[in-house]
Amino acid sequence: MSTAHLEPTHPALVQDLADRGLLAGRWRQVFDAVPRSGFVPADVWRQLPDRCEPVVGTDDWLALVNSDEPVVTQLDDGAEDGPGIATSSNSMPSMVARMLGLLDIEDGQHVLEIGTGTGYVAALLCERLGDDLVHSVELDPDVARQAEEALAQAGYRPHLRVGDGEQPWPGLGPVDRLIATCALRYIPYALLRQVRPGGIVVAPLAREFWSGALVQLHVQDDGTATGPFRGGATYMPMRAHRLPDLHHVHGKGRARAAGLDPALLLDLGFALYAGARLPGVRLIHQNTDNGVQVWATRENGSAATAASGEEVRQYGPGFLWEEIEQTWWEYETEGRPDAEQFGLTVTDRGQQVWLRDPSEAIRPARG
Repeated sequence: MSTAHLEPTHPALVQDLADRGLLAGRWRQVFDAVPRSGFVPADVWRQLPDRCEPVVGTDDWLALVNSDEPVVTQLDDGAEDGPGIATSSNSMPSMVARMLGLLDIEDGQHVLEIGTGTGYVAALLCERLGDDLVHSVELDPDVARQAEEALAQAGYRPHLRVGDGEQPWPGLGPVDRLIATCALRYIPYALLRQVRPGGIVVAPLAREFWSGALVQLHVQDDGTATGPFRGGATYMPMRAHRLPDLHHVHGKGRARAAGLDPALLLDLGFALYAGARLPGVRLIHQNTDNGVQVWATRENGSAATAASGEEVRQYGPGFLWEEIEQTWWEYETEGRPDAEQFGLTVTDRGQQVWLRDPSEAIRPARG
């Protein structure tokens, strides 16, 4: 007996999010009322591990839009004949739901969104709060125009602005909540100054050593902010916060046995710890048939590469792999804390990652 193939639908997507506990309170009704399809253009791509693949045909388009997957909506900042790197997207609905839940929004609160993108998150906020309480800023004029058109067609008219989200919104007083829907290398203090004491900031961070983590910050009376990390998050970076390429490596590689499987380095808890202990060390990875391969570099040309089951090769001055291994054993001594035991404090002097308590800042290792 044959069974008809069930195509993904918007109601089924929302039901899935609710079943996973991601739509508490009024957010279930909000997500029901705002179909994602109204904020995804016709020309989109699916993000694969090594490239972006065009989505061809209405059925495939609908299947992607009504799934819990990101939808790439722009390549190469809109330039033609580029390398095909995703630069704007409509984020995974589950990630959007997580972030909106972490905002802990109450009726009557003003919200500022950094990174309008397709306008989908702004629409959800308008549905929850009303148009006049929602402000959203987008750097790319073409992306901003498309979002404004999509929002108007759906019946939403939030306050929109084209400009740099790091800079204060002229004339906008302190808001109650701030959400960044683009990845930041650090939390600019100028953003905190746009949020009233007692307000909440939710943002994805992407540093040199880690792929991305959500942070939920509570703004204090003195203008500082502190709060915990809330799991992993992968977002398109703010253009001014894009991570640099791997540093240029000099010299002939030196082989040695690996003291640990490089796959261990990809744990988000370790990545947060190592990112604080080894500032400036850049780490990337790719999957292999036997596990993973990682590359680590530092600005001075020190580098190391390791693959599961193989020797380590080191380059340039110093012994970068030994530093990484030492940091791993420190992390092991701490009991391998998971990501949610870490947090972040931001002041006008910068930001610090801490473990278990804001008073326990993780200091950089001695070089």
